Formats: sequence, C-alpha cells, structure tokens
Amino acid sequence: MTETCFLEGRGDLSEWRDAARRFLLAGIEPKDIDWRLSGDEQGLFGAPEATTPGVDLPPLPQGKDAQIAVPPAFIRLADAVVCHSDPGRFALLYRLLFRLKSERHLLDVRTDADVALAHRMQKSIGRDYHKMTAFVRFKEVPLPVGVAGRRRFLAWFEPDHFIVARVAPFFQRRFNDMDWIIATPRGGASWDGQTLLTSNKPAQKPEISDETDELWRTYYASIFNPARLKVKMMMTEMPKKYWKNLPEAELIPGLIAGAEARLIEMGRRQATEPLPFHHRLQKASARGPEAPAPAEAGTLHALRQEAGRCTRCDIHCRATQTVFGEGPADARIMIVGEQPGDQEDLAGRPFIGPAGRVFDEALSLAGLDRRALYITNAVKHFKYEPRGKRRLHQRPNAGEVERCRWWLTREIDLVKPKLVVAMGATALFSLTDRKDRLEDVRGRSMVLDEARTLFVTVHPSYLLRIPDPVRRDEELARFREDIGEIGRLAV
Repeated sequence: MTETCFLEGRGDLSEWRDAARRFLLAGIEPKDIDWRLSGDEQGLFGAPEATTPGVDLPPLPQGKDAQIAVPPAFIRLADAVVCHSDPGRFALLYRLLFRLKSERHLLDVRTDADVALAHRMQKSIGRDYHKMTAFVRFKEVPLPVGVAGRRRFLAWFEPDHFIVARVAPFFQRRFNDMDWIIATPRGGASWDGQTLLTSNKPAQKPEISDETDELWRTYYASIFNPARLKVKMMMTEMPKKYWKNLPEAELIPGLIAGAEARLIEMGRRQATEPLPFHHRLQKASARGPEAPAPAEAGTLHALRQEAGRCTRCDIHCRATQTVFGEGPADARIMIVGEQPGDQEDLAGRPFIGPAGRVFDEALSLAGLDRRALYITNAVKHFKYEPRGKRRLHQRPNAGEVERCRWWLTREIDLVKPKLVVAMGATALFSLTDRKDRLEDVRGRSMVLDEARTLFVTVHPSYLLRIPDPVRRDEELARFREDIGEIGRLAV
C-alpha cells in the first residue's frame, strides 16, 4: 500500500523531517511513499487528490521509540537539499535516511548514485545562495511627504530554489542599518531594524527605479574592458535572468557588439600615447630648473647627457628614461648587468630594485663599497610587456644589445676599469659577442683585452626567480662567493 505525504515544500527542513521521522519509525520503505507538494492538483497518474498536508502520516511513537540517530553530516545535507526546486528531493532524502539505518557510512561513498545526486543539489543551493548575495540590487523607496524615519529599500530577485529564508540572515547582518524588503517568486524577506521576517508567499516583480540606476550604467560602461570580453563566461557567471533585473544590463548588447571596434581603437591609442608615468615625469621636468649647460666633451658626464637622448633602438619609445651608469669616473671595478627594471626605469638609477638589494647585500658581505664601483647595464632602457597595471620584464634581443653596445664600449673607454664583471648572459654577450653557456664560464676570470680582466657570474634577478627555496639558498651562496672573488681580484 502506498502512503501519500503532502508537503508545502518551500525549504523548511522541519516539515519534511517530521513526516520522514514518522514513516521511518513505522518501518515504511521508500518505494511505498508518494511525496507530493500540497499545491499539486494531480497525482503521478492524473488522479485527483486531497491537498491537506500530512493527511496520511502515521502516528508518532512516544519515549525512546521516537528517537532516531543520524550523522550530523546528513542533517547539514538535508538542510540544503530541501531548499532545492526538484520535486524528487523529498524522496531522495528519505531513501538516504532509510539506508542509513543499515549503512552508517553511506554518506562517505561519494560514488553512490543517491549520495552523488544529493551533493549536486547541495552544490546548486550554494551557487544560488552566492548569486543572491552578489546580484540583489536594492532601490530606495521614498518616504511619504512629511514623514521622517529610517530609509527604506526594496529589491527583486529570481532565485532558482527556495533559499530566501536561508539567505535572509546574511542581508540582516549586511544591511542592519536600513529597512528593506527582498521580494522573489519563491517568497520574501524583510527587516525593520528589529525583526527579520520571511514569507513563503510568491511576490510580483515591482516596477521601481531610483537615481542610482544611472550611476550603475555609468560605472559599468567605464569598467567594461573589451580586451577581456568572454561572452560565454559572462553567461555562466551571470545568466540572462539576472541581467534583465539590473539597470546596466541594457548596455551589455551594445558593449558586446562594439567590443571589437573598441579593441582596435585601444591598440591604435596604445601605439601613439605614452603611459601615465610619462606624463608625470614630463610635468615634473617642466616644473624643474632649466636644462643644465652641456658638459665638457669627452667626459663621462657628457656621455650621460648624450645617452639621455638615445634613439638607437625601439626600446626607448616606451621606456620612461635612459638609465645610465653611475659611480666614480676612475673606478677600478665596473659591474655590467642586463637592463634596468621597473623601479630603475622610474628612478633613473641602476640596480635599486629587488635584484639590486640582493646585489647590495652580497657586496656588503664581501666588504665592498658600492660607491667605489661603476655600475651600469648592457642596455640602457627598460624593455617590458604591459600586463594590466604591471610592466613585466622582457629580455632584450641580440640586435638591441648590439646597438646599445656602443654606449657600453664608450663607458669602458672613459672609466678604464681594471676588472669588468658581467652579471648574466646578456652582459657577457655585450662585452664579448660570445653566447657561451653561463655555467661554463661562471666564477672564472679571463682576459677581456690587454688592459683589463673579465669575471662572469649570474644576474641577481635569476636568484629571485628560483621557486625551490633550498636551491635558491644554494645559488645565493654561490653568488655571494662570486662577489667575494671580485674583491680579491681587484686587489
């Protein structure tokens, strides 16, 4: 004989729990229960039925006979699943409850069909909860003329499941200082500063707007980035049913349609407009003193001024400024790196960023004074790839290194160092035109020309890119040994 149970089915766990408890204590198997919603007019086979909830429930035993022990995990799972809109959710939960009598670890078996389905429903409820907290948009309801009081707000949302009572406490905590109502086709919630009320009664969509609608349109249009447009992802994260309830949604079709043209225009502007920090430097320069008088020809100072106007390769087009070498004009040791980085490009000084700090620490441990060294780079401008607000380092190619070699050669001729240190493969190529594997020549001194010695080590930025901490420490120790060797060679 089939038992029939009518439930309102609006996300109330206690409603199902009471009925399931009675059936379970009466020993009624899942196949013998027909779970139905009280608003249904027809049964599974079209037969008319009564609509009184719980009409066929068996009596509830008293005392110890009425006690049922279930894992806490099942209560948490059931609390979510009863909120699902699938009519089969009640039968599913009762099957699990009935099986738990003999299969105490059933919920641990994720491959079980019933367990897997219940967890999918639980996950769906979680997604619906997240969407509601993310996309509910309150609109202010004006107070009657002459009436003073707390501001009032109204919101409309269309959840997939019966989650209003489940989500309402979140909005109470988040918007505790205002009166609000959230209306949905699956019930509503309200808060007046003292009492949180929920209702299972479906609501009709209100027609209301306020002055913030235009602000939302302006904001969305300003942040829309055609370069990152992914329509499929947009539809996944914010389905159309949410769009239609947001004022900025009316802009979306036009923004998508015009995305390609805007992207082409952005590329055209990027090729001709300097980045923001260029403007800041130009303004600072305009406020500063007049340009210094030309330096005496044939001096390091004159070479620095000349390099400031360098256009020998295309890197200068996007760099902020030339980063020339610094140090004594008669230094015994010259350090040559690859190129300036982001911080060096903005400050106009070599080796002051993260790699520079590693280098300075190694100098200190070796007893070397940075102020006694001449420090420069093989390439004098910063080559990079824009990535949002960041500028990611790009290695200069051989042609760019060769064009900038003209400046490095003249620096060597003017400073006349006894020891030149190549830090990294780019510096080695610039000084020798050789493309040796760095490990084959690292830590060795060799003849650069008849007047000076060359010493090769790694660039300190290489150490910062090593992901393994143990290997990074080992390489850092080797680098410090290399810097210590520089001090001995320069004696």
